[in-house]
Amino acid sequence: MKIDRLIGILAILLQKETVTAPYLATQFEVSRRTINRDIEALCKAGIPIVTKPGQGGGISIMHEYKMEQTLLTKGELQDILAGLRSLDSVNGTNRYGQLMEKLSVGSSDFMTGNQSVLIDLSSWYKSSLAPKIEMIRDAIDSNMELAFRYFSPGGESVRRIEPYYLIFRWSSWYVWGWCTSRKNFRLFKLNRMEQPHLTGNRFEKREVPMPDLRNERIFPGGIKVKALFEPGCKWRLVEEFGTKCFEEQENGQLLFHADYTDKENLLTWLLSFRDQVELIEPEEIRQELKCAAENMLKKYNKNKQ
Repeated sequence: MKIDRLIGILAILLQKETVTAPYLATQFEVSRRTINRDIEALCKAGIPIVTKPGQGGGISIMHEYKMEQTLLTKGELQDILAGLRSLDSVNGTNRYGQLMEKLSVGSSDFMTGNQSVLIDLSSWYKSSLAPKIEMIRDAIDSNMELAFRYFSPGGESVRRIEPYYLIFRWSSWYVWGWCTSRKNFRLFKLNRMEQPHLTGNRFEKREVPMPDLRNERIFPGGIKVKALFEPGCKWRLVEEFGTKCFEEQENGQLLFHADYTDKENLLTWLLSFRDQVELIEPEEIRQELKCAAENMLKKYNKNKQ
């Protein structure tokens, strides 16, 4: 995009004394004529650019306009690069990294593996997730309605939304938008979306409230869980709930306490520990878990016969 290129050219001119049009054309993979038009656009925007023809000449910014070193410090550039590369990890491209390299010309040590923060937002669903993200971004940029089939605990439905924000939270991607069937703003998880497509219908932007992403709002709790885990489960409990979620007993077992939001998720989570956990409370869910285990045993015994 032109605006990206103009920002990149300005960043280079602020870091280098003089550059040539062919150098900029190579750097941004455009023609020399395009670079000349970009320089003219920067001049019209009030940037005091000086051009000198002939050998030893080139393009530069008036010395009085230059900052001491660069627009950003080395540490700030590293933080920006980490963020841009995290977006590349989702899209499976190097688009943002290439943009950052153009913005950081003159800082060779910055671009040669001297980064201390690496962020990877990719997931097991990367092949299907990246196209969804690109489509939703296009829908947001063009004010275009988005339709898709959605899978929720209440069943399947076809939704049509006015998308406003892409959100990464709780290790997953979501889209926040106005749902035309519910007549309200809703948060949709991208992994539960199938067959997304642009409808071709444009919408007028609404006043958009920011989604309430507080943990207590999305995960209100309400189920008081008490369970006894075997010692080998400690690493998972620490990873998922922290070191204060259990009390170590004299025999090494771990007495676990937590608030849980959803009964089905709780049952699935407990079953993932197989025989390494015993649910103590709540009693009604303990009985459900017992019935599920008995039904599983019946199925396995039946198949064996």
